[in-house]
Amino acid sequence: MGNPKHTEVSVARQSPQRPDADEPELDDADAPAESGTATVSAEAARALWDELRIDPVEIALPAGTGYTLRAYRPARELTPTDVAERDQDDPFLARRQVAEEDEEDDDEAVVILDEEVAQEFAESDEEEAKGRRRDATDEDAKADSDSDEDEAGDEEVPVFLSHRGKLLLFKTPESLVSFVRSGAPNDLSQLDSWNELSERVEPADIAPLDEDVYELDLVVENLRGGHDTWDPTLLIEAGEVARDLAYALRLPAVLDMLSAGSSLDDLDEALRATVDGGVGGFFGRRRLKKIGAQTASLGWRTIVGKISAVVDWRD
Repeated sequence: MGNPKHTEVSVARQSPQRPDADEPELDDADAPAESGTATVSAEAARALWDELRIDPVEIALPAGTGYTLRAYRPARELTPTDVAERDQDDPFLARRQVAEEDEEDDDEAVVILDEEVAQEFAESDEEEAKGRRRDATDEDAKADSDSDEDEAGDEEVPVFLSHRGKLLLFKTPESLVSFVRSGAPNDLSQLDSWNELSERVEPADIAPLDEDVYELDLVVENLRGGHDTWDPTLLIEAGEVARDLAYALRLPAVLDMLSAGSSLDDLDEALRATVDGGVGGFFGRRRLKKIGAQTASLGWRTIVGKISAVVDWRD
């Protein structure tokens, strides 16, 4: 996470005044316990989120800062967000999908033709033997595939307060709570704890932990400053939430840009090494110097732009 934003409040100092003789002095026991009440409220809010396994999240983008919700569940328990309507609004993406479908149709036609030719000209005995070997190979491959699918289904994946491929961001806790209570359709409503959340959540509960506050609006500017000014925490946590959003909102281009072996993934690994320190930190700093600041900033500008394009701002 990056450097937290702080609002400085100057308070004018006043000379101490002697208490009026007619007014009784308040001792410490009579003073209102505001800090204690705030602590209890924060603990109660945290207990709510821990119980329901959902968390409030704050995300800052170039267009502003908003609140949303995020949860992690096994992939097999979730229905991915429906991006059909969103993709139809993107003429470039729609055109590409049509081209891909045409290519798939052509491939299927070729396969059918090849099978017919093979059946007509191949010797029956040899073809039967090949078929048996092929069936055995297919069974092995299917068994491996089923095993991989089981493991993938058990993996916990992120899901956000989103709808039809759009991330819902709310500018105030009150507007977020109002939406949750409204019963409006969204991707988190499939969770078994959603109904209970809608009954219990209050605006005061929308208080994200420090690790759930992401400043994507600062990433590009920080990278432009050069290697000596890069903020590892800001950039690492930006990468984490960007991967979560790309997965949950089905943004394959962003996932590719942050995938293993990419230049931005190399940047992420080098930054993590510097944070860990030791010998690894030394080599991490050396790796960072080989990563171009301009390339990194351009890549992240693209990522922030793609995420911003699928945000539905709510007042």
